[in-house]
Amino acid sequence: MQTLSEIKSLLEAHGLRPRHALGQNFLADHNLIRILVDESGARAADNVLEIGPGTGTLTEELLARGCRVTACELDPQLAALNRERLGHSPAFSLIEGDCLDGKHALNPDITGALGDAPFRLVANLPYGAASAVMAVLAMDHPRCLGQYVTIQREVGQRLRAQPGSKDYGELGIVVQATCSVRRIATLAPECFWPRPEVTSEMVAIEPLPPESRRTKDPRRLSAACRALFTQRRKQIGTTLGRTFPFPGGIAPTLRPEQLTIEQIEALAVLGAGSEKRTD
Repeated sequence: MQTLSEIKSLLEAHGLRPRHALGQNFLADHNLIRILVDESGARAADNVLEIGPGTGTLTEELLARGCRVTACELDPQLAALNRERLGHSPAFSLIEGDCLDGKHALNPDITGALGDAPFRLVANLPYGAASAVMAVLAMDHPRCLGQYVTIQREVGQRLRAQPGSKDYGELGIVVQATCSVRRIATLAPECFWPRPEVTSEMVAIEPLPPESRRTKDPRRLSAACRALFTQRRKQIGTTLGRTFPFPGGIAPTLRPEQLTIEQIEALAVLGAGSEKRTD
């Protein structure tokens, strides 16, 4: 794996500097990188998606363990650097461009490269894309065996938030309805170069078996969350309307952050049924 001095030398040799606008903070702590890969359970011949490979430090560790890595890099200069350094490996493929197609889908080049094979996400996620990527994989990609990622601690708190918390909202609800979430490690700013202004976390997001999931339709649940939490200070009766068929146990005077995931799912199901009757 690359040392911090090697990362700096690589960038300097290619006339590059970290781009703050793209959230480029390079993780150079070898122990933490090994911990993340260990927690992922990725082994030889496993398919791994990496988003934001940077200079390829984590990529090299994955390839050294025999994984097949599909990496997506937005920065064309870093993409060229990775292509130059790792393109010789038959286990490495690179997609240059945004990892997302809009806000609610993966780049089709990624899904095409992964095909029908099971895969894991192992990545130091760019902060700007992290929430959308984690939600999309949890909702739409049953072949994703788990997400093992470095993210802002604030986002990690949102992932684990419970009813009544200011951090409780769409991201945590959708992910918890379909997956288990656990913190692997907390990372001080000093673990990165350049140092970010925030503390980070490594988290594991692992899909629940179908019988344990708390929704049958994650997209429907996500839409219900957006409808409720865009007006989180309002009573749900005001947001959903007087004619909404509230079930027993869910008072229209409640506010969104007071609802359990099961209650939001019930409202989502009723809302979908109400729309069908209205059509």
